[in-house]
Formats: sequence, structure tokens, C-alpha cells
Amino acid sequence: MMRTLYIAATGMTTQQDNIDVTANNIANVNTSGFKKYRAQFATLLSQTVRTPGSIGPQGTTLPVGLQFGLGARTVATQMMTSQGPLLNTGNPTDLAIEGNGYFQIQLDNGQIAYTRDGSFKIDANGQMVTSDGFLLQPNITIPSNATEIIVQQDGTVSVRLAGQPDINQVGQINLVQFANPAGLQSMGRNLFLQTPASGQPQQGQPGQGDFASTLIDQGFLEGSNAQIVEEMINLITAQRAFEANSKGIQTADEMLAQANQLKR
Repeated sequence: MMRTLYIAATGMTTQQDNIDVTANNIANVNTSGFKKYRAQFATLLSQTVRTPGSIGPQGTTLPVGLQFGLGARTVATQMMTSQGPLLNTGNPTDLAIEGNGYFQIQLDNGQIAYTRDGSFKIDANGQMVTSDGFLLQPNITIPSNATEIIVQQDGTVSVRLAGQPDINQVGQINLVQFANPAGLQSMGRNLFLQTPASGQPQQGQPGQGDFASTLIDQGFLEGSNAQIVEEMINLITAQRAFEANSKGIQTADEMLAQANQLKR
């Protein structure tokens, strides 16, 4: 019964992690470009009293063993990279990636980060930046006398200048892909950093080569791929599992109390 107390405690710990992950998904259900996470668990070591295939008292080979599991642990929180819904905003500097890929963002220290959040702004210098003021890479500068911004699905950025009927190309947005996007490290602010697990970034133009199935949609934002109904179900499931493990501790405690009250 002492073993039961520790086993149930590991179950409560893992379900607390599960609830934490689910709560974060719910908190970001309206965050542009957010990718939900899923907690993953694994069994702990098993206490082996008798191994399968061992020789029994009668000299026979036992078909099954005698093992007691010692609980569970959280082994990973995996980012789910499925496409989020495309939301029509009508804002010319809102860009959504349709397919695989990430925008490249230059941080203040010169490091390159990556994001699916395409809610870009124009700063005082005419440059396209994130809501935190980080530069989009390659750098795109919009002239101050531009009356219209046009972003093609292949990432070509053009403008129409005041008093001119023709459009002028001012830049090209390239995207990057990773062999394992779930291996990216979240740094907050809708930004990710490359890690050894993600692999090296592969840059390309939307609609070309390895990015043939990837497009950029102007006037749209990619919404969070976390579904509130699904997350609420996960929350209820985790809560019930937590309660069941706490009930296991309570039951073991009551059995120990009964044993302590035995008299000769």
C-alpha cells in the first residue's frame, strides 16, 4: 500500500502537467499563429518480481511474469503544427502562411527567430515589423508616398505610388521550413528559435520548389489551431484522472488506517 501512495502521486503530478498545458492552449485560443501543445507521458520503471519465461516451481516455463508498475512521468510537450484557420482582416500588412513555413524575424541582438504570426506593421522608417518592432527578413521598406501595398501569393511585395498608375516591386518575402518544426524552441512573443532537434532552416520562395504547396495570403491572419471545445474536453479528462489518482491515495490511507487499528 505504501507503493500505491507513490504511484498515485506520480499520476497526480502528470495530470497537473497535462492541465497546465491545456490551460496554456486555452489562454492562446485567440493568439495569431499559435500552435497548441500536447503533453505526452511514459511509464516509470516496473518492479519485477518474476520475469516472463522464468522457470516455475514445477520446472515449467511461466508464460507471464509478475511485475508492478511504479507510475508515470511527463516526457514531452509536443507542438502540434497543423494549419490554423485563416481569418479575413482586410489589413494589407496582415499576412497568413497557407501551408508549411515560417516568417524570418530579426531580433534586437541580430539573431533570427521564426514565426507564423503575420500581423505586421509599418514603422517610422517604412519597414515591415512585428508588433514588438522586430524586423521582417528579408527587410521590406514601403515608400512613404505609397498608396497601395500588394503582396502576391509568391511573396512578391509591390506598391503603387501616388500619381503613378504602375506598380513597383520593393521586396520579396522568403519563408523557411524545418525538417522537424516541433523541435523549435518557443521564446514567447509568437517567436521560435532554431535548435539541434529542429534541423537547419531551409529557405525558399512560396510557390517554388520545396515551397510549391505554400502560399502567402494578404489581408488574412492564421488563427490559433487550438479548438476551445477540444481543449475543454481535455481539461475535464485530466481533472477526472487527477481525482481518480487522489482517490487511490485516499483508499491506500484508509487501508493503512484499518491495518493500524487491528488488535490481537
